[in-house]
Amino acid sequence: METKQFIFSPLEAREREREWRIVRRSVDARQRDIRVLLTVLTDDHGQPLDKDAPIPLYEPPMFQEVHNAAHSVPIIGAGPAGLFAALTLLEHGIKPIVYERGKDVSARKRDITRLQRGEGLNQESNYCFGEGGAGTFSDGKLFSRSKKRGDMQRIMELFHYFGAPDTVLYETHAHIGSDSLPAIVKAMRECILSHGGEIHFDTYIDRWDNTTPTLLCIGHSAHDTYRILHKAGVAMEPKGCAMGVRVEHPQALINRLFYHLDRQPLKEQQALVNALGNAAYSLVTQVDGRGVYSFCMCPGGHIVPAPSSERSTVVNGMSTHSRSSAYANSGIVVEQHPTGSALQALEWQEQLETEAWLQAHPDGHNTLIATAPAQRLKDFVEGKTSTDLPPCSYLPGIIPSRLDQWLPQEIGPYLRQGFIDFDKKHRGFLTNDAVIVGVESRSSSPVRIVRDRVTMQSLTRPNLYPAGEGAGYAGGITSSALDGRNAALQICSRVQHNS
Repeated sequence: METKQFIFSPLEAREREREWRIVRRSVDARQRDIRVLLTVLTDDHGQPLDKDAPIPLYEPPMFQEVHNAAHSVPIIGAGPAGLFAALTLLEHGIKPIVYERGKDVSARKRDITRLQRGEGLNQESNYCFGEGGAGTFSDGKLFSRSKKRGDMQRIMELFHYFGAPDTVLYETHAHIGSDSLPAIVKAMRECILSHGGEIHFDTYIDRWDNTTPTLLCIGHSAHDTYRILHKAGVAMEPKGCAMGVRVEHPQALINRLFYHLDRQPLKEQQALVNALGNAAYSLVTQVDGRGVYSFCMCPGGHIVPAPSSERSTVVNGMSTHSRSSAYANSGIVVEQHPTGSALQALEWQEQLETEAWLQAHPDGHNTLIATAPAQRLKDFVEGKTSTDLPPCSYLPGIIPSRLDQWLPQEIGPYLRQGFIDFDKKHRGFLTNDAVIVGVESRSSSPVRIVRDRVTMQSLTRPNLYPAGEGAGYAGGITSSALDGRNAALQICSRVQHNS
């Protein structure tokens, strides 16, 4: 089957997507005239195939019954790495036994609601811990910059197989949404269980059988597990990470800046937004040798509380599939390059999160309320007090704070110059209609569990297979899923070789 690329206006592209079998879709919004690039399947005469042409989208997975399988593999963690590792084991006739410290997605959602309402934090069930991992309730972006680690398209196909929309198969920056992803995670769980696998929730694992191949798929917030591993002599090292803040603008302003709406005829502006959806952005600059960049940008989204321990303030972003809120938020973070002990960056991360909590709870009261410190964006850059704050999507509430004064030197000055640089490219980005909320400190794991490049086993625990974001080898849902799948394939190859 051949493919062919077409370039359309956004309105034309929307019509063609309804008619043709799309292979890839991307948007070029760099120029005044925004263009959508569609790659489509064609017939023998070069004509685009109809969307409903009787051609399989992909080869469906073949999961085996493993109720009485000869081999089983423990998996610690039910995030993307753990779930996709379990599915991979099923395809090879090996029984996965998954242990998850948190709850299933339904019970987890109730705990998150209580956190939003100020009824307290469940340290084992929150935005970081529980079935599906940290990405389940924070947007559900299916995008990875990794091109060399394996079959990323197969990861997208499996998401689609379990209920994701067709767009995940061809969108350059595919997005499911935090309202839809839990149902997909649940479908994966039901598949694992129905084929004979096991999943044990509310089960924290702090030791394992060193003679049995074990997949370690902890998340990037499992600080207690990192300490146990370090004490047990598992080889670890500090990993470059990034920390900063969340910035939130009115979505209408972001649409105007990044879709160049001021250059469009007035009557066409809303039609353009309707065709493309609310605008997203990706920003990056270099400040004195450190990268300052946007992370997990959520158009039409919300800022959410993402701590995993008491007396700490952490924020993240999420959006539903429709991306329809009036706000656009993104992490704006600064590269950190720790060089000390394996846990150095982790400990510094915890100190920053504690300071943010103290700033949001200056009197030590209302400790159940996950309020967060905030400052108007232009005030932050100019070093001024924000006497009031603009409306914000963060439900627990924001409190005026001088982030420009208390953010550490490794972060604050770099952010300030970064925002200035972003405004030079997109005039109007630096405005007091925007607010920064602190702190965005969980962009990735601050620790790497060192493993063999070929076998993917820990250098000091040969039967331990660290995988995913918590191991320091991935940076999001899809790359974590792929890393978990690759680690499971290593175990499958080993089991089959020894059988």
